[in-house]
Amino acid sequence: MNQRVRVVFFDAAGTLFRVKGSVEDLYLEFAEKHGFKRRTDSRQAIREAFRRAFAEAPPPVFATTEPAEIKQCERLWWFDIIHNVFYRVGMFDRFDEFFDEVFHAFDGPACWTLFPETESVLGRLKQAGLELGIVSNFDSRLFNVLRGLGLERYFDTVTISSLAHAAKPAPRIFHVALEKHVVDPKEAIHVGDSLKDDVEGARQAGLTGLLLDRQGGHRTEAACIRTLEELLPLLSTLQQ
Repeated sequence: MNQRVRVVFFDAAGTLFRVKGSVEDLYLEFAEKHGFKRRTDSRQAIREAFRRAFAEAPPPVFATTEPAEIKQCERLWWFDIIHNVFYRVGMFDRFDEFFDEVFHAFDGPACWTLFPETESVLGRLKQAGLELGIVSNFDSRLFNVLRGLGLERYFDTVTISSLAHAAKPAPRIFHVALEKHVVDPKEAIHVGDSLKDDVEGARQAGLTGLLLDRQGGHRTEAACIRTLEELLPLLSTLQQ
């Protein structure tokens, strides 16, 4: 490879790794321990309520710059989302205890699993001399997740919305990431599973946006791959 593309950025959750099982199953598992009464439709109700609450939530961007305050803001942001979920599907007395446990559970590798090709692809990209970065709307727990999953060693930079004071698809978060590598937008690509946040956001910032569509459910004219393995030959054509 020559160096026309110098940096490859990735989204995190849904791109490099995913929830182990499903969000609704994990929420049910923890909630039942704290008094939630499962119904026959609870799993589907939690899934739908989570999608709605997450979509309706404001961007995870906060005014403070103090690390401890940022973490507290992140926690409150998630508290509002999960409280919204169970407000819709059935609140229970020990909700606060449940939230503490489930929030902590996602602060590490226990609830996450790598996609099969992730480490192999990242290793080959590093061997090819490319710099790698993450641009994610994940909160600061991402650093523990990356360490726990063994991914930290592959990445030169990690840019998250709460520290960048901007969230995808806003161009600013991509510009913050680019500045860390001292590269122009045309020298970088961004890979992610969201057409809006990852592909359109990257394009608005001047990067090449690449959609990772593992299920083949998107209809788009955007450059698209089904697995991270397909990134390697595509990069070779971009470098020509």
